[in-house]
Amino acid sequence: MLHCGAVRDEEAVLGHGHGHGHAHGPHHHDHDHGPDAAAPLPAAFDTSVPDEALDPAQASRRALLRRAGLLGAGLAAGTVLSGSAAAASPPAASPPAGGRRGPGDLLWLAGDHHIHTHYSSDGKYRVVDQVRQGARHGLDWLVITDHGSATHARIGVEKVNPDIRQARAAHRDTLVFQGLEWNVPAADHGTVFVHPGRNEVAVLKQFETDYDGIVNGAGGSGPANEALAVAGLRFLAEQVRRRTVDDALMLAHHPSRKGIDSPHEIRAWRDATGPDRPIAVGFEGAPGHQAAGLPAPLGPGLYRGYYNGGPGADSFPGYPPESYRTWGGFDWMTATVGGLWDSLLAEGRPWWITANSDSHHVYADTTARGPGDFATDGRHGDPVYAGKIDTKAVDYWPGQYSRTHVGADGFSYAAVMDGIRAGRIWVDHGQLISGLDVRVSGGGSWTTLGGALHVRKGTKVTLTADVALAGDANWAGFRPRLARVDVIQGDVTGPASDRDAFTAPTAAVVRSYDIGESTGGVRLTYDLGPVDRPLYVRLRGTDGNRSAVGVMGAEVDPAGPAQDVMGDADPWLDLWFYSNPVWVLPS
Repeated sequence: MLHCGAVRDEEAVLGHGHGHGHAHGPHHHDHDHGPDAAAPLPAAFDTSVPDEALDPAQASRRALLRRAGLLGAGLAAGTVLSGSAAAASPPAASPPAGGRRGPGDLLWLAGDHHIHTHYSSDGKYRVVDQVRQGARHGLDWLVITDHGSATHARIGVEKVNPDIRQARAAHRDTLVFQGLEWNVPAADHGTVFVHPGRNEVAVLKQFETDYDGIVNGAGGSGPANEALAVAGLRFLAEQVRRRTVDDALMLAHHPSRKGIDSPHEIRAWRDATGPDRPIAVGFEGAPGHQAAGLPAPLGPGLYRGYYNGGPGADSFPGYPPESYRTWGGFDWMTATVGGLWDSLLAEGRPWWITANSDSHHVYADTTARGPGDFATDGRHGDPVYAGKIDTKAVDYWPGQYSRTHVGADGFSYAAVMDGIRAGRIWVDHGQLISGLDVRVSGGGSWTTLGGALHVRKGTKVTLTADVALAGDANWAGFRPRLARVDVIQGDVTGPASDRDAFTAPTAAVVRSYDIGESTGGVRLTYDLGPVDRPLYVRLRGTDGNRSAVGVMGAEVDPAGPAQDVMGDADPWLDLWFYSNPVWVLPS
């Protein structure tokens, strides 16, 4: 968790509405505020708590933060412009050191929103196992997302809840959401999760029963099934509007894996519930199952992300063959500069990327799935010792390899959800870097990831990125070294006439920085010059081990991620980080 400058009014809705600010911290109306009430900093982060007062788990976590150089780190606080062009206050002084937050400071909370347990038909671990491992690997928040199915809708969504509540009580320094892996009608999968409260089970159960593609036999492509997916998102929005639950979010999973998440469906999900409080807000920039790429014989020797298929009957016909593979461990939609993600950003659509484990069976684990009748019990038995090491498993524990870092204005469920919706997110693999603070400033104002800077036409604008380099060895036993950071920029051209468009001709790598330092931190500055048109910028970084000319050519991306191939895709030898964008909107 990195302490950085605060943002409040940063949710920019571009090209199809106005940006507006709304701090959701005090908005709880579910009348069951226990999980979110007066949440202090976890003891491991609060340096006013002496080391000797910590329990063993808290002490281990504090040591992890210290090794990463994150305990007590601070950068200048300030104000981010909302969608209006009103003047913002200049940045304030730096917050106090020592792990405490001054007024309005931002907490960067690491998490994982795609995790399975033995309440999934293909899962193995208990909820407490995944939560304990996530906390051990430095995560602050997790979402339990067991597979949607007839059995899960009937009993699983209810049975898992007591286990989640027990994990919340046992791991008070970790925020544990209940969600599910939605079989999106006419498409692939997605995380759906809600703010904890008395109605979390009821809302998820009704949602799964009425809108899950498998439960309702609505998996095939076609307008009726696509409409059912949109209706499901609107159902969730209505539960939030009625305060049945305080909040709900959806994030699409492995969007290129089967080619069945068409561009127009992704746009429809984002547009389903209006610009002010969307439910569908992004997709996995990098899928889970990263251990699949570990070479045989000591690993599965498969494709990273389990992206080992090709087009089928329901796949979008416009996607090229290379879209069915990962690139540096990232989904083709994200990894391609000028590709589908950039096409959404060029429209001004706030659509964010995440990374997670999709953890089912962990590489090098020594347990096997426990006995039991899943159809009857809605779960498998507790895992049992197998007496051997599993070298064929394709997953890592939550936080062991993939992390999604969310800028939150406090340590609470609401703050994490607000940060995700606002796009204050950067992601990394293999602990390539320890922290990232991005500022885009001009005209006396600034904003950060997910935000929109409104300036007068011709205002000089500057991007500043403070990168905290890896502080210690990662979970593979070595300290990664950041070799290069790329700035990617594109014009905002407005809504596309073709809702199946998946290219952005103006997006390109506009500046690359070779990183000479191996410890500490670096500050990178990129001058956008006098801005006379709407645009966005985003960042990408690499360890430099593998690269190739991008799909759109060397003039667009001279050294992007290389396509992952079976048998030679060790995930620890090809590490990247990505940030979400910042928009600049002159008027």
